[in-house]
Amino acid sequence: MNIEELRDYCLSLKGVTEDFPFDETTLVFKVIGKIFCITDLKDKFSVALKNDPEKNIELREEFPAIKPGYHLNKLHWNTIEIDGSIPNDLLKNLIDESYDLVVLKLKKEDVAVCFDRV
Repeated sequence: MNIEELRDYCLSLKGVTEDFPFDETTLVFKVIGKIFCITDLKDKFSVALKNDPEKNIELREEFPAIKPGYHLNKLHWNTIEIDGSIPNDLLKNLIDESYDLVVLKLKKEDVAVCFDRV
């Protein structure tokens, strides 16, 4: 996966927007204003994603390219180096899981608007 594919995939998810809230190189994807994916356009290609703390430990043990979240809560976030060692299907699944975790914590009225259930 390259940055364009990552961007296209994230933006294909319902209610997702992109933003540069930290600086001009840190691209952030949000659903209803809540971050679920972070990548840096300047440095080595990596992506930060949320996941269940127990699953994060398992992923880090199984894949050397998956490390505790850089400058993030290491319990809930992983930084994944996109170096070809992580299959695209797994990366997409991890993006979906991060997105789903954020959506689950949204207010019901925000979810209704996001998913056109008003």
